[in-house]
Amino acid sequence: MARRWVIKIGSSLITNNGTGLDRVGIENWVRQLVALQQSGIEVILVSSGAVAEGVARLGLKSRPKEIHLQQAAAAVGQMGLIQTYETSFKQYGVHTAQVLLTHDDLSNRRRYLNARSTLAGLVSMRVVPVINENDTVATAELCFGDNDTLGALVANLLGADTLVILTDQKGLHEVDPRSNPDAPLISEAMAEDSRLLQMAGGSGSLGRGGMITKITAARLAARSGARTIIANGRETDVLIRLNKGESIGTLLLPEKQPMAARKQWLAGQLKAKGQLVLDAGAVKVLTESGRSLLPVGVVSVKGPFDRGDVVVCKDEAGKEIARGLVNYDSREAEQLVRQPSRMIESILGYLGDEEMIHRDNLVLTE
Repeated sequence: MARRWVIKIGSSLITNNGTGLDRVGIENWVRQLVALQQSGIEVILVSSGAVAEGVARLGLKSRPKEIHLQQAAAAVGQMGLIQTYETSFKQYGVHTAQVLLTHDDLSNRRRYLNARSTLAGLVSMRVVPVINENDTVATAELCFGDNDTLGALVANLLGADTLVILTDQKGLHEVDPRSNPDAPLISEAMAEDSRLLQMAGGSGSLGRGGMITKITAARLAARSGARTIIANGRETDVLIRLNKGESIGTLLLPEKQPMAARKQWLAGQLKAKGQLVLDAGAVKVLTESGRSLLPVGVVSVKGPFDRGDVVVCKDEAGKEIARGLVNYDSREAEQLVRQPSRMIESILGYLGDEEMIHRDNLVLTE
């Protein structure tokens, strides 16, 4: 059973096609999200709608074309968006947290680890993160689309097994359902199937039903093993029914299982900045038990490198064992060599991660 879901709700749903926040709809989706959480699923919400809500609050006749005015509208609208979510979740006794991200936050290694640690911490405390693009400083979404890509990147970040994209369409159709109401719905396909993009509009098109960005997001999510479901957010209890295994909308599947896919994704991006030399015990733990690398097993450090950089792990004979994203910079790592994790706070002056490299961010290369 899927245990960690990233749910993205599009602006056409959140704002009733740009007329202001649909508070009744939001309360309905929140009720379903709480039901998912109560069933044991870890819930992460990615929500659009800040710009449209800002336009409505400011009384503007239409969405401004100037980027700085769109960003100003986003800043105003974000207040209403997060306030509505907070009020809706609070009636169920569920805490929420506002998290504003840019794509750069998830491509920079250091910020990637910081974001991952924060979001994982929130989820572990049963807090629902409400994530949106940081429109006030980022221009990518304002210029090119919506939060579909951000939802996929969050799924990659947290190793989610399911990305649900709620939209105003039933799913992906073989042809545009707006011009052909009888267009067949694609109930299931592989995310990497090249024919999907052609069905969604093909190269150079703005897309049919906004599906191109959703298929691209599904491909991004698939690289860390997540399945993607594209469904109509107006369907009665759509999230609850999906959790029960009901076939709704379009299911796009990854080629590999989540952990194998995530390891492959990390391995494909790894460009080493430094080196850790491990003792025999640490080598055995990594290769035979698949556990994290702790500071006590590190013999020496070669840098410089920063937190979040990729380092090569070698045995004392110089043989490469693994590569991974390190949780400490090289100066801190040197201080932690041969030290038990319980000593980290007294050595560094703050309580950091107990692992030098977490097993989820470690790829064996031997």
